[in-house]
Amino acid sequence: MINLDTVASEAMQLPEDQRLALASRILSSLEPAASAEAEAAWDMEVRERMRRYDAGETKSIPAIRVFEELDKRFGQ
Repeated sequence: MINLDTVASEAMQLPEDQRLALASRILSSLEPAASAEAEAAWDMEVRERMRRYDAGETKSIPAIRVFEELDKRFGQ
C-alpha cells in the first residue's frame, strides 16, 4: 500500500499545471454532491438575477471594485 508521504513526494515531481489539476481533483472529491433540489434552486436564482439585470432592475459592478471592497473588508 502506498503511503501519504510517497504520494506527496511523487506529486511534487509533477509540473505545476498537473499539480494544480491533481489538487483540484482531490478537493472536488471532498465536496458533497449537490442535490437535485439545490441545483434547481440555483438555476432559478441565476435565471432571476439575469432577468433583473436584463430588465435594468440591477446593475453590474466591475470585478476590480468587488475585489477592492473585499480587500478593504478583510484588511488586505
